[in-house]
Amino acid sequence: MQINRLFEIVYILLDKKNITANELAEHFEVSKRTILRDIETLTIAGIPIYTTKGKGGGISILDNFVLNKTAVSEEEQNQILIALQSLASTQHMDTDGIISRLGALFRKTDTSWIEVDFSRWGSTNPDKEKFEMIKRAVINKLPLSFSYPGSNGELTSRTVYPLKLVFKSSAWYVQAYCLSRKDYRTFKINRMLYPEVLPESFAGMEFTPPPIVSDDIRPDSLVSLRLLFAAEVAYRVYDEFDERTVHPNEDGTFTVTIELPNDAWLYGFLLSFGTSVKVMEPQHVRDYLLSMADSIKNFYKDDIR
Repeated sequence: MQINRLFEIVYILLDKKNITANELAEHFEVSKRTILRDIETLTIAGIPIYTTKGKGGGISILDNFVLNKTAVSEEEQNQILIALQSLASTQHMDTDGIISRLGALFRKTDTSWIEVDFSRWGSTNPDKEKFEMIKRAVINKLPLSFSYPGSNGELTSRTVYPLKLVFKSSAWYVQAYCLSRKDYRTFKINRMLYPEVLPESFAGMEFTPPPIVSDDIRPDSLVSLRLLFAAEVAYRVYDEFDERTVHPNEDGTFTVTIELPNDAWLYGFLLSFGTSVKVMEPQHVRDYLLSMADSIKNFYKDDIR
């Protein structure tokens, strides 16, 4: 497309400083006449391009040229760079080269002010290797097999057609068509154990995944909670919950009103706060936590001397 060629011509001029029309024509595999029309279009648009004749002559752009900020604002430039840095974490694009080009076009000398790494602390390489494998399966339309632990503690073997990678709520997921369930499912990548890419490809165009919903969360399993958190776990409150669900109290505590899945995960999550959270309602969640506390006490009772 012409607009892409015009953009790249500007970049080439910024990078090489001087180039001939013949060299540009050869690069884009178009005629010299087409390149001259492109140069005329850029000049009319206000890009300060000039030509010189004779030995060493050619097409150049003024050294002090900066991309017109009415075309791409400072905020938009930064958003583009953030998006590219995020894509770099997937190791699929040559984002270093792209960022370098845009840095030259935007006249930004420092594009290293952000780094995105989605791997967990302490397990960088295994996480990246797993992500790379799953990403390759999605891109190349190859089935995946893996083991997956559910919230009920059951470990199931799955074979799926991976369709889309999704980053949501601080974690990577893969949307897939599950062959055993004959339906679409969403799997958290960290929980996908022993993944293996299978050789035979599938027809990706035949599958359209629905909006992302966790494989472990069903709308009919949600319970409405009102939770009271101690002041010392403020960092976790804002890590775990949407700010709109958090109400700071005058005494420094926090009240959180939210719907969460009523399953084993919920009680393990609440217990992870120890005595820094109190369930205000509903009563049946309070009762179940009390019974779990008694079970934990009895579990360790024989060890107490």
